[in-house]
Amino acid sequence: MLLFLRSSIKTKAVTPGLVPAIQGRQASPMEKRFHVYLMTNRRNGTLYCGVTSDLARRAYEHKSGTVEGFTSRYDLKHLVWFEEAGDALTAIQREKTIKAYPRAWKINLIEERNPQWRDLYGDLMK
Repeated sequence: MLLFLRSSIKTKAVTPGLVPAIQGRQASPMEKRFHVYLMTNRRNGTLYCGVTSDLARRAYEHKSGTVEGFTSRYDLKHLVWFEEAGDALTAIQREKTIKAYPRAWKINLIEERNPQWRDLYGDLMK
């Protein structure tokens, strides 16, 4: 029985000099992309920081109010900042880091790239 199990395990080709555990982890068109984002109701208004694997869908959910919670309660419908993260764990860590910073730091983060506090949702749809 043990011989059968061993023979049924497929082994991957390994390139010498590379760590086997990370080989084959090349981004494909179907691979999820993770984003950290900030929503608000107006310039210098209430801020919400979130993370998602589908930014356009998630921003739409906030804008339409289809998901109950903090953003619908405070009418946070403007996507004012976002960045892509390499993977889910990195995105979650970045979200936690941003949430831990003071409000003034978050406002500066937005204004560095979006000084007019434009709703960036329309840019996602282009």
